[in-house]
Amino acid sequence: MKKDTETGRSENSPVAAPPRPRGRPLSFDRNAALEKAMHVFWERGYEAASISELTAAMGITAPSLYTAFGDKEHLFFEAIELYGNGPGGFGARALAEEPTARGAVQRLLEEAADELTRECHPLGCMMVCSVGAEHIQKALVKRRAIGLESMQNRLQRGVDDGELPAGTDTLALANFYATIYQGMSMQAKDGATRASLLASVEMAMRSWPAAPGREKKRPRAAVA
Repeated sequence: MKKDTETGRSENSPVAAPPRPRGRPLSFDRNAALEKAMHVFWERGYEAASISELTAAMGITAPSLYTAFGDKEHLFFEAIELYGNGPGGFGARALAEEPTARGAVQRLLEEAADELTRECHPLGCMMVCSVGAEHIQKALVKRRAIGLESMQNRLQRGVDDGELPAGTDTLALANFYATIYQGMSMQAKDGATRASLLASVEMAMRSWPAAPGREKKRPRAAVA
């Protein structure tokens, strides 16, 4: 069976949980090293981030990386979890905390404009901009699908609460705003400013469906 020298795993082997370190305790702060690895993957993507780059940023040796995290692939997925619970967690909080569906989506996009352009970490969204092998991409697609489902569920609550029209296609609406978010991420990666992204958010929110009973009235025809 052929072994991938970069990831340290066999080509056809399933992704399993990394082995727990045995023997002496780790000689470094595992959480701090993971955060540094997250920044490397965020900046470089999965494929482009080499073991040497990762170990240099983490301040550890390659054997220590394999002991603590299993291999590059497991390290990447741990970094993704850290991102989702940290810098990338603003979307889930917005959907859970805002009292209205519109407020939740608008807050998600506005906070994205802030987070995607912060100078204290790589630009863009780690889960949108990362490039990897097919199985890595499939795993990222599944994670993005979870976010899309969360947005659709929040929009459906808006329909159930009477905030959105009864016939609203919540999947299409969620896809629309997810597309806006992903586009903002790519633009941020290319150097777009916070102000530019906020302008895009303002335009996107103009497409929000009119509340029931508040549809625009057509002007009356002139009486001859």
